[in-house]
Amino acid sequence: MTEPGSGPVTVITFPQPTANGPLHVGHLSGPYIAADIAARAARARGENVVVTSGLDVHQNYVLTRAENEGLEVGAMMADFKSDILTTYKLARIGFDRFSDPLSDEHAPVIRQLMNRLVASGATPLTELTLYRCGDCSRTLHESYLTGLCGACQAPAAGGACEQCGSYTFVETMIDPVCGRCGGPPQPFRATVPVLRMEDHRAAMTAMWLQAELPPAVRDLIGRQLAQGLPEIPLAYPTNWGIEGDGPLTGLRFGPYSEVALTDLYNIAKAVDPAADDLAGYLAAFGRVDQLWHFLGLDNAYWYAIYWRAIWAAAGLSPLPLSGMVVNEFYTLDGSKFSTSRNHAIWANDLLHDEDPAIVRLFLAWDRPDRSQTDFTWKAFRAFAELVGPLLDGTHTVTAPLHPALAAIELARGEAALRPSGFDPALAARSLITLLSGGAQTGALRRALTGSGEE
Repeated sequence: MTEPGSGPVTVITFPQPTANGPLHVGHLSGPYIAADIAARAARARGENVVVTSGLDVHQNYVLTRAENEGLEVGAMMADFKSDILTTYKLARIGFDRFSDPLSDEHAPVIRQLMNRLVASGATPLTELTLYRCGDCSRTLHESYLTGLCGACQAPAAGGACEQCGSYTFVETMIDPVCGRCGGPPQPFRATVPVLRMEDHRAAMTAMWLQAELPPAVRDLIGRQLAQGLPEIPLAYPTNWGIEGDGPLTGLRFGPYSEVALTDLYNIAKAVDPAADDLAGYLAAFGRVDQLWHFLGLDNAYWYAIYWRAIWAAAGLSPLPLSGMVVNEFYTLDGSKFSTSRNHAIWANDLLHDEDPAIVRLFLAWDRPDRSQTDFTWKAFRAFAELVGPLLDGTHTVTAPLHPALAAIELARGEAALRPSGFDPALAARSLITLLSGGAQTGALRRALTGSGEE
């Protein structure tokens, strides 16, 4: 972790996990360890790097879990926050700025930014038809809405389909019902701030054309542009989320809108800690030379489309984005990791029981980078047996790697950790080759295993 200092800055972000459960190995295999590896490698190259993340507490999944389990929601969120931060420490995942919505400073910043969007006319108050549950009266959004995605017919909640990335709300879903009680949708009229995403099509298109994006994300963008970008409420009459004030009194901010604005101010304050209003935040982005988001494919809609539109509405121009490093799903014994079904390997359990260097290196080697991969204990044990002696120095080198070949392998591994073309599996294989041959590994080992400071 470093201070941004002066001059151009490389910004790397990884997602703000939802405080409704601990992190599991599927999370670690995706953006969390990957972002740390990339940041360590960039610092080793001499780049001025800041890494940002935080916590997401206002998705209504959080309240639902607390209510279902009879827990006090504040205490539950604090416990999961502590658990998540422990995971980062055990896994050697660093960050320079962590946005904490449980702190006193967070909500006022989001209210200020949201009110500014409304006052500027960028997200005007508009009367819309929304939907509530006909039985329990909850406003149907996020986890309070379930059904089938109208685009791919996969099971989905409100917001965005995890399978195809399409925006999902009552009018685009098949057989939508209340996610809490199964009640039918009932329309009602409400006046809410609305983001007209089509207003920002040109600015976003210019950004997409110059950014490095994987094919799946470009396909998603293409489908959304062909369908027409939707108008999305930034706040709802609902029972969970930051409460609005002034013209937004009686509403609560949507969690995805909150996270978009959180990323905006969090990045800005990481670059310039003195920034304390929208003008200061926008000015701070002038020092951002590179901006890379590390994320899972299930978050692609928000990072690639919706949050960019909110940033454009806030006045950020041109929209900054060097690229996105996107992972596919990591499965466990052939099935998706599931907190609700307890089909998971909890990150802290694994990191307590196993050498974190081996865990990081295995998850880099087996990362679901360009396609899904599957965690099995048999593979992990075999990997640990192979690389443990290489890392602890007990391996006997029987075939030293020729210095000319070692130089090529080290350069290949280091190049694989640049965000552009990021390939930690290749870097891990290069490291194993170097260690097997008794060659020097330079910063490559430190980046992959998290051992030592750059």
